Amino acid sequence: MQTPSNESHTASDQQTEKLLSLIEEMAHSLHPGQKPAPINLDTSIDRDLGLDSLSRVELLARIERLFDLTLPEQLLATADTPRDFLRAMAVSGTGVKHSLHPAAEALARVEDQPLNAQTLIEVLEWHAARHPERPHIRLYSDSDEGEIITYGQLRHEAQKLASGLQQSGLSPGETTLLMLPTGREYFISFFAVLIAGGVPVPLYPPGRIKQIEEHLRRHTAIANNCTARFMITIPEAQPFTRLMHTQVPSLRKIVTVGAVADFTSDTPFQQPFRTAEDVAFLQYTSGSTGQPKGVILNHANILANIRAMGRVTSVTSEDVFISWLPLYHDMGLIGAWFGSLYHACQLVILSPLAFIARPARWLRAIHRFGGTISAAPNFAYELCLRRIDQDDLTGIDLSSWRCAFNGAEAVSPSVINGFIERFSAYGFSRQAMMPVYGLAESSVGLAFPPLGRGPLIDRIRRRPLIEAGRAEPADAAEVNTMSMISCGLPLSGHEIRIIDSQGREMPDRQEGHLQFKGPSVTSGYFRNPVQTASLFQGSWLNSGDRAYIADGEVYITGRSKDIIIRAGRNIYPEELEEAVGQIDGIRQGNVAVFGSVRDDSSLERLVVLAETRARKEETLKKLRLLISNTIADICGSPPDEVVLAPPNTVLKTSSGKIRRASSRELYEKGHIGRAQRAVWLQIALFAISGIPPRLFHLTEQLKATAYAIVCWLLFGAIALIVWTGAMLIPSRLRRWRFIHRAARLLLKLTGIPLQVENQEHLSRLQQPCIFVANHASYLDGILLAAILPEGASFIAKAELQNHCIFRTFLNRLGTQFVERFDWKKGSRDARSLIEKARAGQSLFYFAEGTFSRIPGLLPFRLGAFETAIHAGLPIIPIIIRGSRSILRADSWFPRHGVVRIIIGPSYPAVTLPAGHDEERWQAAVTLKDQVRSWMLAHCGEPDLAGERPAIFEKIK
Repeated sequence: MQTPSNESHTASDQQTEKLLSLIEEMAHSLHPGQKPAPINLDTSIDRDLGLDSLSRVELLARIERLFDLTLPEQLLATADTPRDFLRAMAVSGTGVKHSLHPAAEALARVEDQPLNAQTLIEVLEWHAARHPERPHIRLYSDSDEGEIITYGQLRHEAQKLASGLQQSGLSPGETTLLMLPTGREYFISFFAVLIAGGVPVPLYPPGRIKQIEEHLRRHTAIANNCTARFMITIPEAQPFTRLMHTQVPSLRKIVTVGAVADFTSDTPFQQPFRTAEDVAFLQYTSGSTGQPKGVILNHANILANIRAMGRVTSVTSEDVFISWLPLYHDMGLIGAWFGSLYHACQLVILSPLAFIARPARWLRAIHRFGGTISAAPNFAYELCLRRIDQDDLTGIDLSSWRCAFNGAEAVSPSVINGFIERFSAYGFSRQAMMPVYGLAESSVGLAFPPLGRGPLIDRIRRRPLIEAGRAEPADAAEVNTMSMISCGLPLSGHEIRIIDSQGREMPDRQEGHLQFKGPSVTSGYFRNPVQTASLFQGSWLNSGDRAYIADGEVYITGRSKDIIIRAGRNIYPEELEEAVGQIDGIRQGNVAVFGSVRDDSSLERLVVLAETRARKEETLKKLRLLISNTIADICGSPPDEVVLAPPNTVLKTSSGKIRRASSRELYEKGHIGRAQRAVWLQIALFAISGIPPRLFHLTEQLKATAYAIVCWLLFGAIALIVWTGAMLIPSRLRRWRFIHRAARLLLKLTGIPLQVENQEHLSRLQQPCIFVANHASYLDGILLAAILPEGASFIAKAELQNHCIFRTFLNRLGTQFVERFDWKKGSRDARSLIEKARAGQSLFYFAEGTFSRIPGLLPFRLGAFETAIHAGLPIIPIIIRGSRSILRADSWFPRHGVVRIIIGPSYPAVTLPAGHDEERWQAAVTLKDQVRSWMLAHCGEPDLAGERPAIFEKIK
């Protein structure tokens, strides 16, 4: 008789045996005719069995069906052996439970929209103020209604996290990498960075541990390009992301949401003022045709795009957006999330892995929550066709789905028609299918078809398009034709044109380069002037796509860089890849067609790279012949080379697009079929490659530290000499000249170049005046002492009189002190300054009254301008640029930099009769606004007129 422990052990053995048999059966079906090596619990799914991403998805589904349990989707990325699956099975719940019961009631209609909102932050605040309890995001769950995030919760939690980020050292304008999976932490973190004044940079988390080296290298390139200061990620990723420290000198902290949220400080949180022109985030392109580029998108771009898409699709707050799209991609981030945020329609969101593991979830979510809008690339619709069993569709109703966007990659007419045909039995309407066109450089959307029309397919003759770029309509009986999908019309306020290689606009049905412009377009690529220059042609932007227009509708024919010119004919890779993918034995969706030029020839060779699981030479020979014949039927001639490779060879972007340029590079380097390195070796090589940059970074840090020490030693020595001279030199004029020379000497010894523009404005002065400057750094007083004319008196805060050394020194310079917090004393000081100005004393004011580490021009105080009006003196504005980056507020670490001082034009004195106090006050306000406008135009920093620094609150 067996004991309970023996029974448990026997059950475990049986489970192990069944799992290994299942994996062996699957491996045999993938490699028919081959005898696989013995499989044990430590056999590598990747290396030994060659299971690619889709095969792993299929394996996960089979394990769930066989053992009647639910496994976490993360296994698709983390599991590498049968033992990994066995461990997950031991802690997984039994029974795959999928509710089809409608999970939520319809939300009340919101009549208004945040039409006057200038930023995404204002959009969130608008909704949180009017309906804080309204559900905004619902995190999908198979078995229950899922977790809800309301507008009020999103604002509250984001503000709290923003405070932690700011107190951890995040400064306005600094970039922060977000490498988080779809979930509550991502949404909170994105807005927290925005609210703190930072610039979010979304990254995708590692898809599979086996690809960690490529993942780290790509993200390191992005981090270096955007000079990232912070990274927010999950605890599990920290050991890997810390390796990036060695190769990203700018990266100061890698933190988790929990660590930042727990950060406390006595420093009060100050939300920076944001404008429509401020950068909302950097969208790094997928890299499908080369190195990733950071597309700059400001708040105005994004809101213009959301509003334009909303108008053409008639979005209301009663819509429900169902999305599994990645939040690091513009289609999921802007189209799904920001669009739902703006229009107050509920967003029901799944993770990308949840969809890939079980595509039926997408359709099930649409049924359960009454989804009206959803979007996906073409491959997702194809995946639904191939991987959703009939049993998974029982009870599903898709009749609520009114907008099914299909974009972000080439749209296949056969997939569209197949999806409509199969799912029309479940309520899906042909009129709902909407092929669209967009790109990151236009925020996301650029062309949409009319609402409710359905897909428009243009059947054209293949030969005229290939040979002459003419899209000639074909008759129904004609063969050798191509089907092109219309992406609709340009969004409201946007324009599209088709040009030839000389920049001339093409007529209808003539293929050429697609250019566009409109309010959604980017200002360029971040820190990439070469690529930015190639993006623009006057006011038009180059899309990189080829297309034609017919009856005002846009038809995309392919990427300009991907089109292969052969014997004067254009070869379109997408069409060839789809045809080759249909061949038995070739892995569909894993074919790359590209042109390659040999060193000894200028002719471009047509190369077909296709994945197959076949290994026998006889089978491979037949496949090469079939591929050659298929290509010859389409193009009129066979390819120059057919390369058959094992699974996981063809490179793809995170969104599933074929990376043709990268695959060509792999081919030209002779790396096709090379076995993937072990994870430990990938990490080791990446770490070793980081040693030279780390040494360089350490050297730079040592140089910076040495420079800071030298600066302070020089300052200390010269300050001692200056203070002594100020005490001993009897004449105020001679004291000023002494300090003037000492300031110039300090700047010279510390290597700070001082560039002064319009110095002649000072030399031509014939009378006393009021000098007004912006305030950016502790250095500003030294800089002004180096350039101001003799005899000007600085206006300083009265608190400095509390320090004996400062008080004595400043008094010897003729400094005038002003009380900032006591109204009566302040008024008395102001009258005293007016009398000195009337007596012929030039005065110098920092018009902002204070300075901060946030770049930008703060509101001006009125004192300098009232003095000028009462004394009848002109105003001379002075701009200081560059001092903030040398020595920032709250920092005592000086850095190398160049200072540029601009002397402005004289604003003449305004003379008003005595007793006209109201007119004088109004004249002072007008003068203040005029001077500030000029300074804002020349200071090179944003307008912080909406900021309320602590000094203003104390005065109030």
